[in-house]
Amino acid sequence: MAKSTIKIRAKSSGGGATVKALMKHPMETGTRKSKGKVVPAHHITEVTAELNGASVMTANWGPGVSKNPYLSFKLMGAKKGDTIKLSWVDNKGGSDSAESAIK
Repeated sequence: MAKSTIKIRAKSSGGGATVKALMKHPMETGTRKSKGKVVPAHHITEVTAELNGASVMTANWGPGVSKNPYLSFKLMGAKKGDTIKLSWVDNKGGSDSAESAIK
C-alpha cells in the first residue's frame, strides 16, 4: 500500500478533542508559469472529517490554499479511543484518507 499523504493526530482535551493534520499536496492555482508555460491547476477541493464513521466536518477548498496545507480544529464530544478519519479529494480526481485514534 502506498504511504498516506496525510499525517493526523488527535488529542483529548476538555470534553472534546483537538485534531491536527498535515496534508502533502502541490496545491497549484493554475495561474503560475514555469518555463513560459502555465502550470495546470491541481488543488484539494474537499476535506471531510468523520468521528467513528459519522461525518462531523466538510470543508470546500480552492486554489488559494497553500502547498502542503495544515488543518487544525476542535471537535466537541469526542473522547479517548474514538476514531477520527480525515479524507480529501482534489480537482483531478485524486484522493486520500487517514485515520487515528484519539489519545
